[in-house]
Amino acid sequence: MRLYLAVAVLMLAFVAYTEAQDDTSIQERFDRFGQKLTEIGQSLAEKTKTAFQDLHNSEFGTSTRNWFTDAFQKMKLFMQKMKS
Repeated sequence: MRLYLAVAVLMLAFVAYTEAQDDTSIQERFDRFGQKLTEIGQSLAEKTKTAFQDLHNSEFGTSTRNWFTDAFQKMKLFMQKMKS
């Protein structure tokens, strides 16, 4: 059991040491963070656009649009008859 604990502690020390050796500045880290946020935003925008296009082209979307168009036309005709 002690051997496993010793190996785990050595691995943690090695990871901490290698991260301490990293010479990246805070500016570089913020730049990378900004780039990652941009990539995430673009990916999300593309996925959202695709989802809306799929919904627009689906049978549900088409039938709903047709129903609203028909209902609007009926209401328009009804209002025109009310004026006359």
